[in-house]
This record gives sequence, C-alpha cells and structure tokens, in this order.
Amino acid sequence: MEFELKRKVILYEGKSRVWHMIFLPKGLSNDLKKFFEGMTSGFGSLPVEVTIGKTTWRTSIFPENKEGAFLLLLKAEVRRKENISAGDTVPFLLKILI
Repeated sequence: MEFELKRKVILYEGKSRVWHMIFLPKGLSNDLKKFFEGMTSGFGSLPVEVTIGKTTWRTSIFPENKEGAFLLLLKAEVRRKENISAGDTVPFLLKILI
C-alpha cells in the first residue's frame, strides 16, 4: 500500500527534545486505523518505508490522540540530506510495510 503525499513539517518542542514531524491527513489516518485494526505494533504504530527526494528509510508512523492523525517523525539525518526545515511543505512517498 503506497501513498504520495505533500505535507507541512511541524516543529514540536518537548520537555527535553525538539521534534520535526509531519501529520498525515486525518481521513487517511482514520482509514489506516480501520484497515489495520489489530495488526499494529507497539503504541498503535505501523511500520513504513518513506522516500523524500533521494532519501529512503524505514521507520514507523504513530497515532497521535490530540490531532487524531498518524504522525511521521523526521530524523535529523534526513532533514540535513534533503534540506528540510520546520514550516516546509514536503512531498514524500509512504509505503505501509504490513
């Protein structure tokens, strides 16, 4: 299952760390939750492969209760390679690995 998306990078400042993340659309998130019900990993996460520009990596998307959507955390290494900053709108390919 693959999705081509374009979403804004959000900055979240936690107690001890700053996170760069992308929220998936709520409609898609709800569909994924229903489709993969009972098949998720820890914390309701789904394993994925993500491609942004020339960079591809494996990670997981996590459900976020406040927004009601899955979120994708962007590693610093990916942000450096692809010159991504908070506030940027980024096109990416998301493949669900279940």
